[in-house]
Amino acid sequence: MVQKVGDAPLGYMKDPDAKNKIVIDEETRWVVEKIFDLAAHGCGAAKIARILYDEKVPTPAYWKYMRHGKISYVFTDAPPDKAYSWSLAIIRNILKDETYIGNTIHYKQSTVSYKNKKIVQRPEEEWVRIENTHEPIISRDVFDQVQEQSATRRRMQKDATTQIFAGLLKCADCGWSMTFGRNSNANNPFGYYVCGRNRAYRYKGGECTRHYLRYDVLYAYVLERIQHWAKRAKKDENKLLEDLLKSGDRERAAAVKKQTADLKKSEKRKAELDNMFAKMYEDWATGRITESNFNMLSQRYQKEQEEQNQKIQDCKTTLAAGQQTVEDAQKWVELIKQIGVPKELTAELLNTLIEKIIVHEATEDDFGFRQQEIEIIFRFVGKID
Repeated sequence: MVQKVGDAPLGYMKDPDAKNKIVIDEETRWVVEKIFDLAAHGCGAAKIARILYDEKVPTPAYWKYMRHGKISYVFTDAPPDKAYSWSLAIIRNILKDETYIGNTIHYKQSTVSYKNKKIVQRPEEEWVRIENTHEPIISRDVFDQVQEQSATRRRMQKDATTQIFAGLLKCADCGWSMTFGRNSNANNPFGYYVCGRNRAYRYKGGECTRHYLRYDVLYAYVLERIQHWAKRAKKDENKLLEDLLKSGDRERAAAVKKQTADLKKSEKRKAELDNMFAKMYEDWATGRITESNFNMLSQRYQKEQEEQNQKIQDCKTTLAAGQQTVEDAQKWVELIKQIGVPKELTAELLNTLIEKIIVHEATEDDFGFRQQEIEIIFRFVGKID
């Protein structure tokens, strides 16, 4: 099996002498070695991020920017510390990437369908692992040690009530994952979430605000919203489907109407051009127009034909996306109807129904009461509340 190489991961570069191969990049391998060394000595992702920040170690994105000018929009006019503001997700991805022990993993991702090109993660049992495809940077022993320590840390920090939201909560302002904490000093200990960026860089001013949210408040709200939609599906699934489609339908209907009209107009004009081109060819063949005029008109008509073909393709793509929206809504209604009205939340339930939960910073109303917006982005249908 051929190893497909896009952008080589940090620590590697494309082999200049062999297609679809990677070789160690001596200029950046030390960053990968440092990250694994810190992890092997007990540092979690947040602590590693702080150390890299303090030592001004460039992120993978900044290496690409410095070397190739890629994603310049991210760093142009950005503050200097943007270059070494490591996210926890990047560090965690590096620590579990088997590329660093010489393996190549295929088929980790796929699209939802031939119509819906959204990228989704495939189950690990469907991956294809090819070992020893290139020189490793990290030994297998160190890699395995880091994986075990990471698993142990998760078992120590999370119990059955805290891990169900893992990977779903995102900060509304910086996009980082929310991290779980526990207040054990209170008479009634409780769990809570805060912005991961704020926690990782709190000694530098936080980089973002806390977005503090108690676990019990989040749990109650999410359960109530799922129960609400499940009851509606149970009562009248056709009415729920109609309402879901109507929620964004005014703009979507106007867009579909316009695209349909544009499609008909372009198809009509293309047919006219085809007929005109055929007639013009007959005129040239019979000598009614000169070859010079035939070439001039041909170029003009061919250019317009290409433009109309592109318009037709764009219109069909947009209309197909609208059809996919209907299919997605039907999938979601069927899914939540099958699940029924839950009495409690589980990780399986949440990951089946929800794509992500966006947590906004809390505010106070005119009477001093705390308010906080929580957006639930459901799979297939997005935000519907």
